[in-house]
Amino acid sequence: MNIRQPIVSVLGHVDHGKTTLLDKIRGTSVAQREAGKITQHIGATEVPIEAIYRICGKLIKKEFKVPGLLFIDTPGHEAFTTLRARGGSLADLAVLVIDINEGIMPQTVESINILKRYRTPFVIAANKIDLLFGWKNCENEPFIVAFQKQKEKVKELLDEKVYSIVERLYELGFSAERYDRISDFTQNVAIIPMSAKLGIGIADLLLVLVGLAQKFLEKELHTEEGAGEGTVLEVKEERGLGKTIDVIVYSGIFRKGDVIVVGSTGEPIVTKIKAILKPKPLDEMRDPRDRFLAVEEVHAAAGIKIAAPNLENALAGSPVIVANENLEDAISRVKRETAIHIELQEEGVIIKADALGSLEALAYELKQEGIPIKKADIGDISKRDIVDSQTIGNPLYRVILGFNVRVLPEAEKEAHKAKIFTSDVIYKIVEDYKEWVENKKRELEAQKRLEITFPGKFKILPEYIFRLSKPAIVGIRVLGGRIRVGQRILREDGRVVGRIKSIRKEDTNVTEAIMGEEVAIAIDDVTIGRQLKAGEIYYIDIPEDHGRKLFKMNLSYEDREVLEEIARIKRKEKPFWGL
Repeated sequence: MNIRQPIVSVLGHVDHGKTTLLDKIRGTSVAQREAGKITQHIGATEVPIEAIYRICGKLIKKEFKVPGLLFIDTPGHEAFTTLRARGGSLADLAVLVIDINEGIMPQTVESINILKRYRTPFVIAANKIDLLFGWKNCENEPFIVAFQKQKEKVKELLDEKVYSIVERLYELGFSAERYDRISDFTQNVAIIPMSAKLGIGIADLLLVLVGLAQKFLEKELHTEEGAGEGTVLEVKEERGLGKTIDVIVYSGIFRKGDVIVVGSTGEPIVTKIKAILKPKPLDEMRDPRDRFLAVEEVHAAAGIKIAAPNLENALAGSPVIVANENLEDAISRVKRETAIHIELQEEGVIIKADALGSLEALAYELKQEGIPIKKADIGDISKRDIVDSQTIGNPLYRVILGFNVRVLPEAEKEAHKAKIFTSDVIYKIVEDYKEWVENKKRELEAQKRLEITFPGKFKILPEYIFRLSKPAIVGIRVLGGRIRVGQRILREDGRVVGRIKSIRKEDTNVTEAIMGEEVAIAIDDVTIGRQLKAGEIYYIDIPEDHGRKLFKMNLSYEDREVLEEIARIKRKEKPFWGL
């Protein structure tokens, strides 16, 4: 058995320096060429052990068995939401890049939650130490060397920043410490202060990663010379090759001419490898400086490009399995691994995402928040999704949540019919939806109150009898709840009399009056002194089905008290009124 190189995912908040860190290790400038200097696509870089020896220099005290490190650089945290191996994380280790000056951001928290969920060991690269006030620059030096050259105030400032990260990680359930102060790496997350821009601390980071891999992951890194298995990073159109797939090989061997089974948006694709292209060591698969090398075979772990027929519907995040002998087994396994395993409910939101893993990650976060899902699917938001959302009974679930997807042109025309939330940050989608739900609940509650006859209690003021009948016009004080135009009046003896024709407040007609207000009301079908008397207290008549709904509503103490008084009157005749 050989030991393969560990797969290391680089995660972190946008612009905290993920790609710059890998550029420094490779000696490339991928970050400068990205649109807006933000990573747009997933990339992979092989860093051989010889390069690690060269960068680490005197820090290395012993030889390592691992042949190097395979880094995956992704937009945001997609290393985990898109990339899976046998249902778990593709990565053996992760580097979480944090701007030491900004600290842990919402997207960082999301990455940490995903790392926790997949139980992936990780280290913190506390980047941009060169921006600390008073920092004396020492390009390409190990952190432990550069730190000793700083003034005491700068050392104290750096420790303050490190400990603010330590405190926040503790709140998130992790014990952490600066790497050179750790005696047991199984109990603590290592924090490596560094500057990706100036190369400070790169050696320390590589040393910690290789050391962790060799000490704790050696069994997991054993690889057999069997049929290759991998995960699709991206599906791309390449000039002269047609549709190709970028793949991370995590087990076994891929050879030119092998029959492979690839996950797709429909049935698994069965095809034959026409060409295997591999970037040179220390080159970037996403944006190589040199031409890819055409190779006959490749062993795990590696990042490769596969050219083969019929890859149009290949699915990012799905498995790729070599199936020269056990084709049926491979097909059924790919089917099983690309199946969407998300618990659906009769009533719930619709969710869409760009890949299997990201769909599952969004579903997981929603489940944590107690938000049910009615439909979950991969791909952009379509007109069909909007039509489906209209069939959902609960208006709070008549919503489409999309991670890393767009609204298709045909759907944009209908988009006003559904509430759509899209983002490339799961945390933001969930937070935005929860905030909308709170506002929507208030809006629906207000509508309900307009539709339902609300409890009301008032007293006719003896000094304000303006007209005795046709209609009677009197001054009243609202003692509890509210009264509205059109409502009928309930007496203490249970008899229902008259109807409020209008309400006047000062010189203005209004539709309702609330507790504490004094208004004039016009009442049809009564005569003051007969059906209603000055100085007495009356209630608003509530239909029994409204009473049942009101008892279930979150009423104020005063409103509930009036409702109870009305119920007592009603129950003299109907003992179970409102129950």
